[in-house]
Amino acid sequence: MAGSVNKVILIGNLGADPEVRTFQNGGKVCNLRIATSETWKDKNTGERREKTEWHTVAIFSEGLVRVCEQYLRKGSKVYIEGALQTRKWQDQSGNDRYSTEVVLQGFGSTLVMLDGRSQGGGGGGDYGGGQQGGYGGGSSSGGDYGGGQQGGGQQG
Repeated sequence: MAGSVNKVILIGNLGADPEVRTFQNGGKVCNLRIATSETWKDKNTGERREKTEWHTVAIFSEGLVRVCEQYLRKGSKVYIEGALQTRKWQDQSGNDRYSTEVVLQGFGSTLVMLDGRSQGGGGGGDYGGGQQGGYGGGSSSGGDYGGGQQGGGQQG
């Protein structure tokens, strides 16, 4: 039995088109901004209230990056499973900065398209690593991603 668990599950909508970057070593990362919303009825006024949280997602699995490039667009509804990671980087002035992101890399990472509002049509698709089959599973580490196995560097 594991001593700890680091797993994040989100269902939300993309706030912008996916941003795909290519590293010097040929590997790619896809960055997503996903909005999740919680709604409730205000007990005092009876008004419907909503709170939106924004999440940064970094996808390093080669197959999942291809899916992002081809099918995801602003407004796409997605289900993702990944791990929470904090990385250190330096801004243009040389100051240390920290970013916490949901990372999809290797086994245990899953991306499911929940709607058909994409280029190329079709319905939802399940793209996962590990036990899910489909895309993913492989690791395409980026040279500028800090922590763990990748080594550190500067955000580009």
